[in-house]
Amino acid sequence: MSISFKNDNKTPLVVPPSVRRQARFKSGQELEFRASGGLIAIVPKLRAANNEYTPAQRRAIDAELREAEKGPFYGPFDTMDEMIADLKGRLAKPKRGENSRPHDEG
Repeated sequence: MSISFKNDNKTPLVVPPSVRRQARFKSGQELEFRASGGLIAIVPKLRAANNEYTPAQRRAIDAELREAEKGPFYGPFDTMDEMIADLKGRLAKPKRGENSRPHDEG
């Protein structure tokens, strides 16, 4: 759908109801306007993730992220084959103490 009009900078821009329906905007929905390179995009405003978790949950998530940032990290790899070879190599070498069975005595 395309609608044209002349912008005179005196009248506010109004999104016609037919365009709002086609974009599936709902009444009362918060919208965000983004302008770039002569284009204006109107998109539904996303909820802030800050309210999604309790402070205790957020602290636990942040602690896990800090721990994950310590590594280990692998790569970068130039090809998928290099990555697969690295994974297979690490899987083939069990860590010390892994896969050891206790001896049955008696």
